Amino acid sequence: MEGVLDGALIPTARPVIGQAEIDAAVRVLRSGLVVQGPEVAAFEDEFSALVDGRHCVAVNSGTSALHLAVLALGVGPGDEVIVPSFSFAATANAVRLAGAEPVFADIERGSFCLDPAAVAAAITPRTAAIMPVHLYGHPAPMADLVPLAARHGLAVIEDAAQAHGAALGDRPVGTFGAAACFSFYPTKNMHSLEGGMITTADAGLARTLRLLRNQGMEQRYANELVGFNLRLTDVAAAIGRVQLRQLPGWNAQRQDNAKYLDARITAAVVPPVADAARHVYHQYTVRILGDRDAAQAALARRGVGAAVYYPTPIHRLRPYLVGGEPGWALPETDRAAAQVLSLPVHPSLTADELERVADAVNSLAGAP
Repeated sequence: MEGVLDGALIPTARPVIGQAEIDAAVRVLRSGLVVQGPEVAAFEDEFSALVDGRHCVAVNSGTSALHLAVLALGVGPGDEVIVPSFSFAATANAVRLAGAEPVFADIERGSFCLDPAAVAAAITPRTAAIMPVHLYGHPAPMADLVPLAARHGLAVIEDAAQAHGAALGDRPVGTFGAAACFSFYPTKNMHSLEGGMITTADAGLARTLRLLRNQGMEQRYANELVGFNLRLTDVAAAIGRVQLRQLPGWNAQRQDNAKYLDARITAAVVPPVADAARHVYHQYTVRILGDRDAAQAALARRGVGAAVYYPTPIHRLRPYLVGGEPGWALPETDRAAAQVLSLPVHPSLTADELERVADAVNSLAGAP
């Protein structure tokens, strides 16, 4: 990259596709059983161990997982779902695609996750569900959100797309809501090239989800409802199985990398971790209190890739404007969007690269 001072650019993510993943894909291709077969069933069974034995339903993407979870819980036209605006657009898109309306609530300053007080203030007679996002790998405040939902008779749908292996105390994310949704996009803590998983403790809901992903059929040509074709391939599932076995070690390395950065970085606000939370650092996101965009450019010149997740909150995106303007006042969300910068934390970082990241960030204090 032109302008890099200290060697090759350190990327914010390095998706792992090793020989084990390649061998697994080739094995499935040679078997001839490539869609919704034994590898998918095995992946679902093995992923269940990550979520305390819940039912797991594999689909073709994290967005599909969110969409089907909303539909399977009966949320639709006339309903509202409370979501954070500080998230990827898929969080709100899944609600809108089901015919319901997302209602945006503000976030906590520390965790970047939904603020329970803001959620409580957003509840109306039309509210059907709350969709907290475990953003960047940090669990949302489920100890407050779950009882709040119960008091109002609302479903909880966890957006756990970035939080494979995160937990609050001894309880893993993916076990708090009526349903939870994971993504296996290549930059996530584990991947299947592309894919998603829905987890639930409700066997009936799991069956509905399986019908919805497969044209409404459990038995071929015996359609029970109107469904989709959102199946996961066995090739993707086989890759996911390999990745799942490595997830604990990768998460531990992310945590070690974050601990190093926490101790070294002085020129930015490092990410806080709530009491009892197990953060798995899908992103290591700092706050830049000066000119964030200038800081990002300065890091790039020093060979450190850094990314902004997310520069435009969802409530400010064109599909969600109200009369051409943002319909919600979300000061913490807007503050975060102007300040956040995600640094490399992935498990492929070398000790030298980690040192370069910390030194580059600290150099910002003296940057012109």
